[in-house]
Amino acid sequence: MVVFDADRPTVPYIIVEVKQAKYKDGKEQLRSYTHATGAPLALWSNGTLAEVWHRKNPNYFMPIHDLPRADQTIEQVVDQPWTIQKLIELEEERVREGKSAKSLRDLIADMEDEVLANAGVDVFEEVFKLIFTKLYDEMTSFRRGSALRFRNQNTATQLKTAIQNLFDEAKKKWPGVFLEDERIRLSPDHLQVCVGSLEEWKLFNSNLDVIDDAFEYLVSKSSKGEKGQYFTPRWVIDMCVKMMNPVEGETVIDTACGSAGFTVHAMFHVWLKIIADMGKQENHLFTMEEKPHRCIEYVRDNVFAIDFDEKSVRVSRCLNLIAGDGETNVLHLNTLDWTKWDETAKQDEWLDTYGAGWRRLRKLRESTRQRDYRQFQFDVLMANPPFAGEIKQSDMLAPYELAHKKDGKLDKAVDRDLLFVERNLDFLRPGGRMAVVLPQGRFNNSSDQRLREFIMERCRVLAVVGLHPNTFKPHTGTKTSVLFVQKWNDDPGVGPLCPKQKDYNIFFATQQVESVDNSGRKVYRRDDDGTFMRDKHGHFIVEHDLFNHEGLTRDGIAEAFEEFARAEKLSFFPGAPSTRAA
Repeated sequence: MVVFDADRPTVPYIIVEVKQAKYKDGKEQLRSYTHATGAPLALWSNGTLAEVWHRKNPNYFMPIHDLPRADQTIEQVVDQPWTIQKLIELEEERVREGKSAKSLRDLIADMEDEVLANAGVDVFEEVFKLIFTKLYDEMTSFRRGSALRFRNQNTATQLKTAIQNLFDEAKKKWPGVFLEDERIRLSPDHLQVCVGSLEEWKLFNSNLDVIDDAFEYLVSKSSKGEKGQYFTPRWVIDMCVKMMNPVEGETVIDTACGSAGFTVHAMFHVWLKIIADMGKQENHLFTMEEKPHRCIEYVRDNVFAIDFDEKSVRVSRCLNLIAGDGETNVLHLNTLDWTKWDETAKQDEWLDTYGAGWRRLRKLRESTRQRDYRQFQFDVLMANPPFAGEIKQSDMLAPYELAHKKDGKLDKAVDRDLLFVERNLDFLRPGGRMAVVLPQGRFNNSSDQRLREFIMERCRVLAVVGLHPNTFKPHTGTKTSVLFVQKWNDDPGVGPLCPKQKDYNIFFATQQVESVDNSGRKVYRRDDDGTFMRDKHGHFIVEHDLFNHEGLTRDGIAEAFEEFARAEKLSFFPGAPSTRAA
């Protein structure tokens, strides 16, 4: 027997099975029927016994105590509304059972194969909307103490309305990521399957790995990989942040921001110090709690990011808005083509989205002349610029010293990462410091001698850290290193001191422990009994020797550099003389 959906009279709403006398056989028969038709409710009876199920997705039947009446929704007969605590319990249950958690990235890939490939939509856009909406739902549910609304309940039509309303609320809370009139374009049936797949995931976690993996998968399928730029692994980002050691009051920028890893983790690094200074204890920082005013103020006034790729900018804005509790200075600009920034900023639609951040960025220029965006006054810059591709436009190359030959003539084409090195140094104030990921060849190719001389004329080379060859697999096997420098500065009135000298010590290190295998899969650390090691939040710990993970692993490269920095009396580590201008 079939009862049809009141909103869509050709779609089954309830399927009743009475032929099968045994409970198990009846349930399996109903699984088959509901999977084929998409019916959300199923009832089995042998005339004496009866069981009712709510079909959450093709693989999960949730028992409910009764069928809804005609004037009820499915939601009204489900026994217990879900809260954040329910998601935590589900997560803890998986940990207790020792289940190897399927990554959100894998889940999205499965959804793409099974559902989204035939949905006739832009996969990036629709999955991005769902993650954005679910993050909002988790945060508001926690802060209000209310039930989660990102749930696969009711009919597909009712679900579509509920999720669209939730998405509209999220857009108002975190503007500038989606257009105001943007709608979820998945059909009710496709949306139902996707929500059912995502609803048990808790996206707020301690280190952003869960959603970062998902966004990297989505973005790299479209535009990032074509430009030779790949999201920097979080463990590499954490090492860089620990070694650059930004503090409250210092400005930070990423000029090729990808998914905002450097800026978000720099934000967390500073927040820990702020929270400790306030006498509070941190749990972890990508959380649903409201942040102290000092933390929000720091993000608003000090943290910036730029990227030319529109999808990456939106991902970055999303993560910065959420992590920064409503504040972000992520801008959609071409870092290298700064002479055209004013032209971009004249567009009304661009200003509506990026205007506030743009005005704050302009205040950090070295010169107040209207169109001069060459020199800035940032304290810290961390970036992983594109490795591949050349710039050939003569008007874009003309301002760069590295784009000219020794005889002064302009080169016909220059690698993008070379220009990024020069451009990044433009962003730093005297005494400012930079961490930048570069192909290994830049450090030892004879043809790159001029680049190395250019850097050393302007900066003290603090450190070079060679990353494992698998770091950016499966996207590329290019061997990379991270260069750490500090701009020379003899005047304490304009910035942190870094007196120019001809002979000085440089810190060198090489990552020995592989974090990613040859196929591009993360390698996780194991306990003595062979099980995967987890941190205090229940998350797997990636193998590496870059830093000590919450006291659970041995000291690594970052700790060794800190010891070196103190011995060298570098300006940006505690214990070294304080030389920052008032």
